[in-house]
Amino acid sequence: MDFFVQTVYAADFQSSSFDSLFGKIINNIVNPGITLLLGLAVVFFVWGLFEFISNSAQSEKRDQGYQHMLWGVIGVFIMLAAKGIINIILATVGA
Repeated sequence: MDFFVQTVYAADFQSSSFDSLFGKIINNIVNPGITLLLGLAVVFFVWGLFEFISNSAQSEKRDQGYQHMLWGVIGVFIMLAAKGIINIILATVGA
C-alpha cells in the first residue's frame, strides 16, 4: 500500500512542477510580451490619430493617418484576443 501512496505523490509532484513551470512561462514571458505589443498598438493608433488630425488638409497624409489608426485598432484587438484565449486555456487546464 505504501508503494501506491508514493506513486501518487510523485505524479502529483510532477504535475505541480509542470503547472509551476507553465505558470512561470506565462507570467514572465507571454504576459509582458502581450502587454508590450498592446502598448505599441495603442501608440501606433495615437500616432495615426495625430497624423489624421494634423494633416486634415492633405488627403494623402490624412489617409496614411487613417491607415495607422486602423492597424492600431487591429493590433489592440489581436492582443486582447490573445490574452483572452490564454486565459481561457489556463482556466480550462486549471493552471
